Amino acid sequence: MTSRSHPERNCAESVQAVLDWLDGHDGVDASTESLDGAFALLADQRRRLLLAVMWTYGEELTLPDAAEEVAVRETGRKVTNIPAERVREVYLSLYHDHLPRLVDAGLLEYDQERDLVAPDAV
Repeated sequence: MTSRSHPERNCAESVQAVLDWLDGHDGVDASTESLDGAFALLADQRRRLLLAVMWTYGEELTLPDAAEEVAVRETGRKVTNIPAERVREVYLSLYHDHLPRLVDAGLLEYDQERDLVAPDAV
């Protein structure tokens, strides 16, 4: 038997915690399709960071502000130390890829005219 590195142990513990949580929540739709969809949404770090930003603030933000905060969390730097091109790349990926997926899943709301993102009141 080989010993696991620390990140693998954390992963196994996280998986076990999710499985335990699912086992204890009978009202949650734990069908294979719904779980696969949930895990697919959460598989991308940028989507997880956007969700974390929105739940941290708990109110609507402009997409540019959300993109800045995601870039800060990705890099661990202050926004003033992040190149504008990096923030622009984050904005574009949120706008074209990640945000539509989260809106379609009912996790976020987006007002395109005002460029505002809000946590969905689920």
